[in-house]
Amino acid sequence: MRTFFAALFLLAAASAHAQYPQRPVQLIVPWGAGGGTDATARIIATLLEKDLKQPFNVVNRTGGSGVVGHDAIAKATPDGYTIGLITVEITMMHHVGLTPLTYKDYTPIGLVNADPSAINVRADSPYKSVKDLIAAIKANPGKMKASGTGQGGIWHLAIAGLLKEQGVDPNALPWVPSNGAAPGMQDMIAGGVDVVPCSIPEARPMIDAGKARALVIMDANPPALYPNVPTLQKELGSKWAIAAWRVIAAPKGIPADVQKTLAASLKRVYDSKEYKEFMASRGFGTVWADPAGTTKFMADSDANLGAALKAVGLAK
Repeated sequence: MRTFFAALFLLAAASAHAQYPQRPVQLIVPWGAGGGTDATARIIATLLEKDLKQPFNVVNRTGGSGVVGHDAIAKATPDGYTIGLITVEITMMHHVGLTPLTYKDYTPIGLVNADPSAINVRADSPYKSVKDLIAAIKANPGKMKASGTGQGGIWHLAIAGLLKEQGVDPNALPWVPSNGAAPGMQDMIAGGVDVVPCSIPEARPMIDAGKARALVIMDANPPALYPNVPTLQKELGSKWAIAAWRVIAAPKGIPADVQKTLAASLKRVYDSKEYKEFMASRGFGTVWADPAGTTKFMADSDANLGAALKAVGLAK
């Protein structure tokens, strides 16, 4: 009789897991409402809800340069009912001493987006190519300034890593911290800085208004929005590539079957016409990796960005 009831219990437990999710799921975003990460999270939440037949509620947990939200995702109960959209900063923050958290503190569900950095200048800038720009920075260290994120942020590392690769001291282009690419672009248009490395979607409003130009993209392929923008490989023979990316993840230790259910659903979301059209309309890049591929992707990002932070003297 005891064996019979034990078998019934196991069957009920298995049935409960098979029906995941049985209640609403919270999707934490470490960045503010209205930004690119928030927009990406909301379309994914909408489509996951449609696919898995339960509400997926987006919650913005901001603060601490992304630490607050990333910490909330990592420390949530690992049952699949709290997940999050972690960003490239998780492979940077621990290098500068902001948090002990790393990408290893999460269960990856899937990589859904990557937006490579472009190097942008004013429309009337005398620099017509990235080669011209780098030559001028090398010849006149400290004369020009760049902006687009905080000190040691992803776009700071984009230009610093490129300069280092090209044999130029990254400090030859002083960095002016900003609260993001949008204010950085505005500062550039106003003449406060000369260069803004940032993603094409972030630069798009000023490019489309005829106030800025993208000199180059730090990726293997030209951007879909502006196919005439050259790549670093074409311009300089450079292999340097860097992008802001977004990964759906859960706390470490969620049940394997829940991870499998979420990953399968997320792949259907990624492949959907709705997701592709939404991302394309905003110029956001779509890149997919399954859980294993996502782990490798984040490990490579961690190594590359750690080296770049060290190059500009910001790694602890």
